[in-house]
Amino acid sequence: MPKPIVALVGRPNVGKSTLFNRLIGTRLAIVSEVPGTTRDRLYADCFWNGLDFTLADTGGMEILGESRLRSDEPDSILAAGSAPFVREIRAQAEIAIREADVILFVVDIRTGPTAADAEVADVLRKADKPIIVAANKADNISTWDDALAFYELGIGPVLPVSAINGRGSGDLLDEVVNAIPQEVLEEESESERVQIAIVGRPNVGKSSLLNKILREERSIVSPVAGTTRDSIDTYLEWEDQEITLIDTAGIRRRGKVGAGLEYYSVLRALRSIGRAHVVLLMIDATEGVTDQDAHIAGYILEEHKSAVVLVNKWDAVEKDAHTMEAYTEHVRHELRFMGYVPVLFISALTGQRVDQVLSTALEIEAERHERLSTHQLNQLIQDAMYRHSPPSVRGRRLRVYFATQAEGAPPTFVLFVNDPKLIHFGYERYLENRIREIHPFTGTPIKFLFRTHRE
Repeated sequence: MPKPIVALVGRPNVGKSTLFNRLIGTRLAIVSEVPGTTRDRLYADCFWNGLDFTLADTGGMEILGESRLRSDEPDSILAAGSAPFVREIRAQAEIAIREADVILFVVDIRTGPTAADAEVADVLRKADKPIIVAANKADNISTWDDALAFYELGIGPVLPVSAINGRGSGDLLDEVVNAIPQEVLEEESESERVQIAIVGRPNVGKSSLLNKILREERSIVSPVAGTTRDSIDTYLEWEDQEITLIDTAGIRRRGKVGAGLEYYSVLRALRSIGRAHVVLLMIDATEGVTDQDAHIAGYILEEHKSAVVLVNKWDAVEKDAHTMEAYTEHVRHELRFMGYVPVLFISALTGQRVDQVLSTALEIEAERHERLSTHQLNQLIQDAMYRHSPPSVRGRRLRVYFATQAEGAPPTFVLFVNDPKLIHFGYERYLENRIREIHPFTGTPIKFLFRTHRE
C-alpha cells in the first residue's frame, strides 16, 4: 500500500522547513547503518499513532498578481520564491497540491492573516483536499489565542504550533493522521495483482523496457531525460499471473532536482516504490553504477521491497568472454548492501533477455512469501551462534532464547534475546547470511526484530 503524502505549503518565511524538521526529528531516524544508503532529501517518512506517511517540504509560495504577468498569462498563479518561469512555477504548484492527500497550510501567528495567506488559501480551497492550518511561531502559550484569527480564511481547522520548541506538534500530527482519507488508507490493500515498479535515473530506458515488454507503444519514449512525469500503471497477464507494471519518472539527485515538475515526479516515483511488491532497478550499462543508482537502491531497501537490477543498453557495451562476470562484480561492489539481488543484462532496444525480466520478478515475488519452520529457524540460529559467538559488549554477550518467523513479504524474523542493545549490525548481517545459506530468499530483504525475553 502506498504511503499517504502530506505536503507543507505556505508563503515564504513562515517556518515550513523548520516545522518539517520538527515533525520528523523525533519520530524518524534518517541515518541508516547500511553502508551506501545515506540519503538527503526534501521529504521524509513519518510515523504517528500507528500510521506511516510521507511528509513533503515545499518552497515558499506567493501569488503573482495580474499586473506582473504578461497579457497571455492567467490572472494569478502560484510561485516559489522569486522564480521567473511563470508557466513552470504554475505547473509546480498544481502538482504539489494534486499529489498531496493532506495539505498542511503553514502560516505565521505573529503576523496574523495576510493578503498573501488569503490568496494562497483561495488556490488551496479549489484543490478539494483536507487542509489543516498550522499557525506556526506560537512559541509562548500566551499567543495561542491569536491563532483563532486564521479561521477567517475559512479553509480548515487551525492549530497553534511552535516549530522551534515543539509546542503543539503532537496535536498537529493527531489532526494530520485523522485527516487522511480512508480511501487512501485502503488503496491497493485488496489487490491480488503483483505490483512491479520500474525505477531508475532519468534516461536509462524505463519506458523503452515497458514498451518492449508490451510489444506496443503504450508510453512515450524519448531520449530527453524526464519525459515520463507521472507514474503510469499498465495491467497485463504474464504466465497466468495478473500484473501491474508501474512506469515511473526518473529519480534525480537532490542537487539536480529543479524547483518545478522534477521534484514532484521524484516524490511520485518514491510513492510507486512503496506500492510495489517487486522493483526493477534499471542501470545504464554504458555509465556503470553511479552514486544516484546506489541512492535509489537505498530507497528500495528502506521500503523493504524485493528487487532485480537490470543493466540496460548491454548491446552498446564492447564485450569479451569475461565482461559480464566483471560487470556483475562491479554491481555487487557498488550495491554491496543488496548482495541478494539478481542482476540481469538486457537491451530494451533490441529485446535481449527482456523476456526474462517479468519471469524473474515473479520468481522473486514468490520468494517474498517463503517461510521457515520455527524448529528449522531455531536450529539454524543456535548453530550459527555456536560457529561464531557474538562479540562481548562491556563484558556482556548476546543470548538468543527463541526465534520465530513472524510474517512473510518480506520475511521478518523475531529473535527474543537477553538485551537487544547487544546486537551489533555486523552480527545481524552474519545471521542473515546464515539464513540465506539455508534459504536464499532471492531478491528479497530480510527483516530482524529483536525483543527481550520478557516481551
